[in-house]
Amino acid sequence: MSGDKQNNVWPLPKFYFSVDISSLGSEVGFQEVSGLDTETQVIEYRAGNSKVFSTVKMPGIAKFGNVTLKKGVFVKDNSFFDWYSKIKMNTIARADVTIKLLDETGKPTMTWKLANAWPTKISPTDLKAEGNEAAIESLEIAHEGLTISNK
Repeated sequence: MSGDKQNNVWPLPKFYFSVDISSLGSEVGFQEVSGLDTETQVIEYRAGNSKVFSTVKMPGIAKFGNVTLKKGVFVKDNSFFDWYSKIKMNTIARADVTIKLLDETGKPTMTWKLANAWPTKISPTDLKAEGNEAAIESLEIAHEGLTISNK
């Protein structure tokens, strides 16, 4: 185990979190957040006069995966579609997105910040006459950077 032994006996549960999308102006309750991944491309290089017959691997361009947010469908809540409808050719309504993992008192313990995010895909709920689940819609957003902070 790492960290302070007094308070860090167990890993944090992942079910208590909050999401703030700056363009919507308020915190939004989501059921699920996924895709908070980042990756660095590998550049392989070998000089022609190298005596070693293998390449050197160097870090290249960083890539950030799209983040998917899922939430319940509520009456007269079209905020995702309103944000998505602002996309025109070469014009995008970008927003900063802050995702916080909260402790039992509601204080953030980990914070992920997505820079210049914009919606790339909205999936409305599926409809089923014999279903008894809540209606869930999903929003996929692209972004230009991910930063993580622990508090």
